[in-house]
Amino acid sequence: MTETSSFRAPKGVPDYLPPTSAEFVAVRDGLIHTARLAGYGHIELPIFEDTALFTRGVGESTDVVSKEMWTFADRNGESFTLRPEGTAGVMRAVIQHGLDRGALPVKLAYAGPFFRYERPQKGRYRQLQQVGVEAIGVDDPALDAEVIAIADTGFRSLGLDGFRLELTSLGDETCRPQYRELLQEFLFKLPLDEETRRRAEINPLRVLDDKRPEVKEMTAGAPLMIDHLSESAKAHFDLVLGYLDALGVPYVVNPRMVRGLDYYTKTTFEFVHDGLGAQSGIGGGGRYDGLMAELGGQALSGIGFGIGVDRTVLALAAEGKSATDGSRIDVFGVPLGDIAKQHLVALAGQLRAAGIRTDLAYGGRGMKSAMKAADKSGARFALVLGDREVTDGEIGLKDLSTGEQRQIPLNEAVAQLTAALTGKQP
Repeated sequence: MTETSSFRAPKGVPDYLPPTSAEFVAVRDGLIHTARLAGYGHIELPIFEDTALFTRGVGESTDVVSKEMWTFADRNGESFTLRPEGTAGVMRAVIQHGLDRGALPVKLAYAGPFFRYERPQKGRYRQLQQVGVEAIGVDDPALDAEVIAIADTGFRSLGLDGFRLELTSLGDETCRPQYRELLQEFLFKLPLDEETRRRAEINPLRVLDDKRPEVKEMTAGAPLMIDHLSESAKAHFDLVLGYLDALGVPYVVNPRMVRGLDYYTKTTFEFVHDGLGAQSGIGGGGRYDGLMAELGGQALSGIGFGIGVDRTVLALAAEGKSATDGSRIDVFGVPLGDIAKQHLVALAGQLRAAGIRTDLAYGGRGMKSAMKAADKSGARFALVLGDREVTDGEIGLKDLSTGEQRQIPLNEAVAQLTAALTGKQP
């Protein structure tokens, strides 16, 4: 007697299975589609990279690098890390393949799994799914607004509307050094624990992102970057807001926003959905002026975002909405007899070639069982064919939404179904 397999997916790594996986695919593809409309080309990144790419690119003071990376040594003792985010890898690819030597900006989009070692909970996984875009090589506030609008449009195209866009400016090289000194002067007067004080020495902005209540209370009166912007940084931010107004993208300025990665400068933003509780962030990003140079490339700026596909799915569920119609196919074929099955198999191939999603009742099911399967499939139409109908050159066409059934010529089935499903007459 064989025992049930004890194998399970790793902790914090979700499986996506039908029928709910259709929602995941619809959200992922819907989010990436808005980037395609703005001219963003596809980039496929390695699942793992040299560990130094992330320690240098993301920042040693971040929780991502210090606590959450999946790092391993290969057989030669070299250190690699499962990618925790996408921007550093995109930048490495742009530099390695010389894309920054061509037409600018380089506009790229990607989707796939990313990995962080953290405590799993609803909306926070060790393997998380993201859609991201990066626009590299041009420091233009209009490009900042475009990137933000792509994310906003992507959410709305799925039917999501219970979210808000929060943004701020984290300054640039003309004001960040002075603000850094001002913030450190404030922080070093506080009774910080050793780890937090070390973080304040490396990147004091990270302390403002600390979620512990006692730290939040101590830093409530800390100076904010947005109040100490240089004229050029303020002008850049004001233009971004103006372009967002022109695009009709609503927003809220959040002066205390930091984000979780060290490379952000100037425009920084996050999309928040309160229906998700503690894990309220569904996506975000910002501009990264010094990242390419830090990774050995030209001193070119860039801006991008990462959107959580998992969290967007949860946000839609919180609003009682779906990005799909619930159907996996359009037509379900029910063969009643061996001759009928041969004809329906061929007809299914013709329907699929015409772009119509088609499935059949396999395994010699009876009429009642096959029609139950047709109803469960979400198909709009069922085709019922028996051996006698083959002889007569007819096939039964049933509208599963109304229950109406009629006989149509077998050789007209493709044309009539195409017309019924597309609204175009044959």
